[in-house]
Amino acid sequence: MSIAILGAGAFGTSLAIAISANGPVTLWARDAHIAEMLQTTRTNDARLPGVQLPHNIDVTADLTEACQADVLLLALPTQQLGPFLTKNADKFANKSLIACCKGIDLTTLRGPTGIIQAAVPSAVPAILTGPSFAADIARGLPTALTLACEVTDISKELQRQLSTQTLRLYRSSDVIGAELGGALKNVIAIACGVCIGAGLGDSARAALLTRGFAEMQRLALDLKAGPDTLSGLSGFGDLTLTCTSDLSRNYRYGLALGRGEQFGAGTTVEGVTTAKAVVDLAQKRHLDLPICATVYALTIGELTPQNAMAQLLSRPLKEE
Repeated sequence: MSIAILGAGAFGTSLAIAISANGPVTLWARDAHIAEMLQTTRTNDARLPGVQLPHNIDVTADLTEACQADVLLLALPTQQLGPFLTKNADKFANKSLIACCKGIDLTTLRGPTGIIQAAVPSAVPAILTGPSFAADIARGLPTALTLACEVTDISKELQRQLSTQTLRLYRSSDVIGAELGGALKNVIAIACGVCIGAGLGDSARAALLTRGFAEMQRLALDLKAGPDTLSGLSGFGDLTLTCTSDLSRNYRYGLALGRGEQFGAGTTVEGVTTAKAVVDLAQKRHLDLPICATVYALTIGELTPQNAMAQLLSRPLKEE
């Protein structure tokens, strides 16, 4: 089974490095100059400084060449995934397509597997998600992820092909739960970052993390996710990592918001767009998700961190 990874950012490159321990991998970069640089220098210093690309990773900017592989891992931002798949749908027909992104499409309110199904109906959609940083995967540090796919035989084969000595994959058939866990934890991570950035303390962060997890479960169950999925790697595991580490972009973005500082221009922060999508979903499904709604209000400047916390603390008292 041949494998290609579409997207030569930090996460796509790190997956290529890890999976190449099992055999040859093709890594596709959208920019021909970047592809040539990676192929020649065998480094991606802009994204993964100090990490070498193994000799059996072939880097190309030719999408048709990359799509000759049997299995395609899509390491592209969620908001770009739909247009990219639709434009190139003929290249993806009857393939196993594994989304390696986290979020909810703003236009359709679909998760990554729903985007794949809509754009390429003949493909088998799956999602790879869970608590991970690209630098850890690239350096061979132990990492465990969830691979969610509804087709059991294909899921087992993908698990076998993509797992390595340091990258351990657990199977799930609950693609909805897995992708919601990966998407929603970014919103809660922003909230936790704001909390610490504004000087509100670790106790307040623990409360936000816990009550945020309850909101994640509320939305996931309403969308018919499995009741236990969010307690696993793709939910609670990813939430814990993202809400407590300075390596998380979403958490760092929240820190900057809480401190009244600017965040890096042009940096993709999936939790910002996901917060908007979650608010839209909550309104559509008549759900009360106060932390997610507060994060959205913070990202568009409708609330200050102090007002946001006061608003959350003034909500009616209730049983947990």
